[in-house]
Amino acid sequence: MKSRPLILIAGGTEAAGPEFGDPSLTLSGRYPEAVLAAGGLPLTLNPIPSPGYLAECVRRCDGVVLSGGDDIQPLLHRRSTSPELARTVGRTDPERDLAETLLIGEVFRQRKPLLAICRGHQMVNVVFGGTLYIDLATERPDGLDHRQYARLNDPVHEVALTRGSLLRRIMRQPVITVNTTHHQAVDRLAALFQPTGQTADGLVEAYELANEHTGLLPWFLSVQFHPERLCLKYPEFGRLFAALARAARRTAR
Repeated sequence: MKSRPLILIAGGTEAAGPEFGDPSLTLSGRYPEAVLAAGGLPLTLNPIPSPGYLAECVRRCDGVVLSGGDDIQPLLHRRSTSPELARTVGRTDPERDLAETLLIGEVFRQRKPLLAICRGHQMVNVVFGGTLYIDLATERPDGLDHRQYARLNDPVHEVALTRGSLLRRIMRQPVITVNTTHHQAVDRLAALFQPTGQTADGLVEAYELANEHTGLLPWFLSVQFHPERLCLKYPEFGRLFAALARAARRTAR
């Protein structure tokens, strides 16, 4: 039996953790559970903004997952933010933003398979020049309700998948129904990517590398929803992690 591919999962931070109130690493256990169930070996990555540390971690791994978490600083993708929108921004973590900017750069430089989820979905877009809606309820009041925490582990709204896309091939159907727990989202998609999943109100729920850029990574998929929260109850969502693990195994040295 082949050894499990090592999958780095980018963790978040907690300002005052349980040990002496120190700043702490945090990550939902659903991510490593999903990676392990899919055949990967999960390892949580501390968001330390050290280029050398991150380069070495990416070098030693076979694939990467960018997880969800805190809001992204608006200044990274907007020149100015109105006071009304600024009030909607939750906790931000500048060090994590910097660490993940460096991490994403290393993943592309070293060409490792990458699955971006929720915050990660937004962060990849920002790193390559895209923008975000800072608060959907404020900026798109007539859209769907995308912040449904009461149904965290269950499908809520549909996402139409682009014919021929990686996500459609993985899910084996033209429309999927996903959970939704976000108030920020992709606004202008960076030119490097193409949308491959959209909601009825027009939000980019999934994107992949544009056709002319597919050679940049051996495997890449970015989704706004949380497949790690769905896959135990709805096994078809485990296919995303299984596809990542297969790609990681192929690229392992």
